[in-house]
Amino acid sequence: MDMQFIETRLLRIGYKEWNPKGSHTIVLAHGWPDSIRCWHHVVPPLVQAGYRVVAPALRGFLPTTFLHEETPRTGQLSSLGRDMVEFVASLNLPQPPVLAGHDWGARAVANACGLQPGIASHMVLMSVGYGTNDPAQSLSMEQTQLYWYHWFMATERGKCTVRTEGKAFAQRMWDTWAPAGWYLPDEFDQTALAFNNPDWAEITLHSYQHRWGHAQSDPHYDADEKALHPAPVLNVPTLMLHGAVDGVSLPATSANKEKFFCGRYERYLLSGVGHFPQREAPLKVAQAVLDFLK
Repeated sequence: MDMQFIETRLLRIGYKEWNPKGSHTIVLAHGWPDSIRCWHHVVPPLVQAGYRVVAPALRGFLPTTFLHEETPRTGQLSSLGRDMVEFVASLNLPQPPVLAGHDWGARAVANACGLQPGIASHMVLMSVGYGTNDPAQSLSMEQTQLYWYHWFMATERGKCTVRTEGKAFAQRMWDTWAPAGWYLPDEFDQTALAFNNPDWAEITLHSYQHRWGHAQSDPHYDADEKALHPAPVLNVPTLMLHGAVDGVSLPATSANKEKFFCGRYERYLLSGVGHFPQREAPLKVAQAVLDFLK
């Protein structure tokens, strides 16, 4: 399926679309380190149920590119939310879509809902609990250890590794974030083609450095940062899906988040599933989403 493109203020966003005449749109946002490919086995049940499905590539991931060379290669989480707001606006939809995201994508859609109330009819978060963007948050020792790659990227050695050995660095995450043997090597190789973007390393580094105070904010997003800290209470029906054996974001990190939602909120743990539910258990994810939307 050929890519389509939309231009926002800063980006030329590449996306795939299925069932363009569907009655309601679901936007699927991938995470890090991943690509649009992660949704391919989730999409068919959604299409069969009558939904139009749109899956954009996040900033830093091919085929999405920046329009101008001078634009800072910002990865802070507010920028992901603003990208999502602008992407949805550019789709010119007749009604608010369902926004669903995994990992970085979960942060993108949640931040979009925080920046523009009413942007979504429903929201689905996978593997990342809402309200976990605050650098002052309390972390268990186990979670701190799992976040080793965050701290590593704040060092000179870590920055060099991401810039020169980015693919191998990313594959280390796939090898440790879910039960062994969950993916085929060729699938990772095909996915990693999306990392062959000159912006991928810099956006990756800025994203993880910024969230813990090791990099400066881009002034372009000062207003958005203010709007998102502290995390605003959201008035959108929300489904949280988390792998019970997630190897990087412990299930406890998405527990007890009801206080952030003033409407319907449901959370389910997926038995035997690690950090990539949409890849490890795509039919379960699709069915959970459809059941929620009913």
